[in-house]
Amino acid sequence: MTLSNHDTSLAARVATLAAVAALLAGAATGALAQYKIVGPDGRVTYTDKPPAPSDARARTAGGGGADTSALPGEVRQAMSRFPVTLYSAKGCAPCDQARQWLKGRGIPFNEFSIESNADIDALKSKFGAPNLPVITIGSQVIRSSSTSELTTYADAAGYPKQSKLSGYNWPAPTPLAPPAAAPAPAPAPAPAAPPPAPSGIQF
Repeated sequence: MTLSNHDTSLAARVATLAAVAALLAGAATGALAQYKIVGPDGRVTYTDKPPAPSDARARTAGGGGADTSALPGEVRQAMSRFPVTLYSAKGCAPCDQARQWLKGRGIPFNEFSIESNADIDALKSKFGAPNLPVITIGSQVIRSSSTSELTTYADAAGYPKQSKLSGYNWPAPTPLAPPAAAPAPAPAPAPAAPPPAPSGIQF
């Protein structure tokens, strides 16, 4: 079949439009899943919606919040597959021991502090008992600060045997239970009706 100049020009325009549409579709696809969110249970999810400002565990995949882009590739890979979370309390010596071991090994982790009754209830609901410390490496739950046990699971998760972190700042601990919502303010009383005018007419 032979095309006229007009048909050839039309076909070229359609091809150009199709190419532009494909590029836009690719750009839109690339815009998806740009936020990485680590939940309280250590699960990682990806979303195209920015996290709420109150979500202290939100990290953008490109390095929002705590910048993970400068971390060694081996550490980033282990973090993406087996994120680490520490559940601790103030004045808990085993918790301090677990924290120091994780930092000494060069393992980035999130930390939840157990301070209020709501935190204790959330810990019991999640793990069945209020014992501390609790360390999760991926889906594995470790209920002690035993360095030999932690070493076994960290090795299996692929974290480097020697710390490779330089200048990394671990995020500050946050309460496990979300803060209670403030009670709604009581409605203001209705204004009193003005006294009647002497003539008996109300304004």
